[in-house]
Amino acid sequence: MRNHILILVENLPVPFDRRVWQEAQALNEGGYEVSVICPMGKGHDQAYEVLNGIHIYRHPLREADSAAGYFREYCFALFHQLHLSFRVRRRQPIDAIQACNPPDLMFLVALVHKLLFGTYFVFDHHDLSPELYVSKFGRKDFFHKLLQFFERQTFRAADTSIATNETFRDIAVARGGMDPDRVVVVKSYPEASRFRLTDADQSLIVPGKHLIGYIGIMGAQDGVETLVKAVADIVHVRKRNDINCLIIGDGPEFGRLKAMAEDLKLGDTVRFTGYLSGQPLMAHLSALNLGIIPDPPNDFNDKLSMNKVFEYMMLGLPFVQFNLRQATSDAGNAALVVSEHSPQALADGILELVDDPERRLQMGSAGRAVAERKFRWTGEAHRYLGAYRDLFRRRLDVNDQRHYPAS
Repeated sequence: MRNHILILVENLPVPFDRRVWQEAQALNEGGYEVSVICPMGKGHDQAYEVLNGIHIYRHPLREADSAAGYFREYCFALFHQLHLSFRVRRRQPIDAIQACNPPDLMFLVALVHKLLFGTYFVFDHHDLSPELYVSKFGRKDFFHKLLQFFERQTFRAADTSIATNETFRDIAVARGGMDPDRVVVVKSYPEASRFRLTDADQSLIVPGKHLIGYIGIMGAQDGVETLVKAVADIVHVRKRNDINCLIIGDGPEFGRLKAMAEDLKLGDTVRFTGYLSGQPLMAHLSALNLGIIPDPPNDFNDKLSMNKVFEYMMLGLPFVQFNLRQATSDAGNAALVVSEHSPQALADGILELVDDPERRLQMGSAGRAVAERKFRWTGEAHRYLGAYRDLFRRRLDVNDQRHYPAS
């Protein structure tokens, strides 16, 4: 029987979560049986379905906007994950459980199976939960200390940790006490065959207007409010009427941001599409002249490798961002980095590139050249599968030592 991997995700549904879906498909293609437990949402509301041979179990999600609310949300999710994990186990024994944070609480579900059945635990380290808490609520209080504790326990329970970049790998070793040999870097590159320029959606193209855009989640930590205010500055203060803005995605801030755009009297200048995928997503992205990364500089965002960076570069799209250490390193010459964090400074950066088409072309070409040379999901998938091969090889080595002890 094939080894069976169960993947736990709390904050996004699958297959909407691109990284997790790519990992699940890589495991499936690598000969593993794969199950996923995740929340409902983003058009994926079936409690159970099988997609591409992958069994997906979904539970309701209660999104929160306060520290106490997050605690209730996570407890609610953990209850469903534990219940569904035993439902998965009834179908087939589980050899390893992979938990994709946030939050750093899902090790509790894995720990039950580890203690009862010897199931391996793999931690897929997506976010820095303590830093994320500070970026959302601006304080280091009891809940922050609790998150630091849960992060340490997650690393302590993990047999293997998957890091999204080298900074996360260093954190797993230094802060989590992981053996460096058990931490593997797997970057979140899109699949080149599915993420490329296509025919642009002509309804988005207005003669004489430049289309700037954002793609991603809309949470308090993502800075989309700064983009909306920057567009308002461009329109109302600088009296420019040659800019339209497309905001693609969804999240807890979606409704508030739409209301803000209306209050700022931006009209059709800013368009919110909601969640898009597949061909409609690529047609929208292919209409953009300039990408925006409005995430604010802080200890959380400074360490992240952002999907937006990889996606813009793969499309040959130049972009404007604030001074974020990891994103700036990943972007290279594809990004214009704005040093001051303010809507006015972001507006300056946007207009600087809008008014310089030759520079945009050079930046886009530089980004695409790097992407074509380095951004290979096939290579990342190989490293990811290698982490599981090493994990199960350790089990075989232990079994061999039990059957054939050293003389």
